[in-house]
Amino acid sequence: MTRAMKVAIVDDEADMRQSISQWLALSGFDTVTYASAEEALAGLGQEFPGVIVSDIRMPGMDGMAFLKRLMSQDSGLPVIMITGHGDVPMAVEAMRIGAYDFLEKPFNPDRMTELAKKATNARRMTLDARALRRELSDGSTLMKKLIGGSPAMERLREDILDLGQADSHVLIDGETGTGKTLVAHALHAVGPRASKKFVSVSCAAWSEDQLGAKLFGPAEDGAIPLIEEARGGTLCLEDIEALSHGLQARLLTLINEQGTPPETRIIAICNQHSPDQKLEDVLRPDLFYRLGAMTIVLPPLRQRGEDILTLFTRLSEQFAEEYGCDAPQVTAQEAAQLLQAPWPGNVRQLVNIAERAVLQNRRGSGSIASLLMADNDSASPALTTEGKPLKDYVEAFERMLIDNTMRRHKGSIVAVMEELCLPRRTLNEKMAKYGLQRADYV
Repeated sequence: MTRAMKVAIVDDEADMRQSISQWLALSGFDTVTYASAEEALAGLGQEFPGVIVSDIRMPGMDGMAFLKRLMSQDSGLPVIMITGHGDVPMAVEAMRIGAYDFLEKPFNPDRMTELAKKATNARRMTLDARALRRELSDGSTLMKKLIGGSPAMERLREDILDLGQADSHVLIDGETGTGKTLVAHALHAVGPRASKKFVSVSCAAWSEDQLGAKLFGPAEDGAIPLIEEARGGTLCLEDIEALSHGLQARLLTLINEQGTPPETRIIAICNQHSPDQKLEDVLRPDLFYRLGAMTIVLPPLRQRGEDILTLFTRLSEQFAEEYGCDAPQVTAQEAAQLLQAPWPGNVRQLVNIAERAVLQNRRGSGSIASLLMADNDSASPALTTEGKPLKDYVEAFERMLIDNTMRRHKGSIVAVMEELCLPRRTLNEKMAKYGLQRADYV
């Protein structure tokens, strides 16, 4: 379940500190109190992951000076100022400096709770956005998101590392839901442009005139053209197949005018073309040969074997933590059904199935088979035409079972041996066979 966000209360009056703290604590907040701005600055550190409620009039460093210091450290930190009678002009100045809002004494406690809730929601969104930006600029983090030990995924990770360092234009293809946007971010993050801008636009989201203005200018709102914004970094063109012939020609001219390595790297993502089409049928030939010299084709989920079970386990654990319940335990029959499903929506569809399986498990009803049937709108789960030997299904289930049990017992070999009724030597042999390392679970 989501942890309560901290609220720091800064006031030189002990009674006021205590009353605000008690009220907010009763409303579900995690509170901490400080008797002065100086004490708060020393205790909160540079990136306080919460909200601050501060009096304006305090001895030593007053609330306004305190606010200025906080805003200089983190302009996205919500600070609610408490003002006395006649201090409203000062509160308005505090809002100009960057305060989230203010309350005038005597204030309604319910109003304090309402403001604190809004401020914590705003803070959570800010912190989530920052975490996402850090994640999308961290190559190692992104590579870890490309879960799976199948040969197809091993090749994909190798391709990303190789082409990321090559610093040339790249064309990414693959079925819907296979993770092409994630791969584009990873290519940028592992390459020499990682510290530069990554600018993305969907070519299918705008009319030809609008897209031309956004890409090359002049934009009606005076915004910097995306080509200029991405200069020195990476420009990611999603839905490249939707680019008109006229804009394809302009893009080709831009690419031809750049040197080697290119001033701006182009990563093009193709999302919609029929199975009987080739990439060169979607783009004009000269642009295709400039972009497609380096191509990554993402594997469909149905071809990734036991990765399906690994992904389902990780996703269901994440959703279980989010919803505050247990993850569903997959039976051998359900594992086989997951492995045999055709997955037309690929990883995106698997994410939806995993979340719904967790919600079903929380209610104590339903099955994975019923979810697969609902997705395929049929009386029985659809099967992929790519059959596998029974041995593959057995080994995939066995690996998943050992992996889940090791994860649940945090790497305790003795506990896993007892639960699975396996001698230590047999467990060690199977872990070595499936590439499972105890250190990954401790």
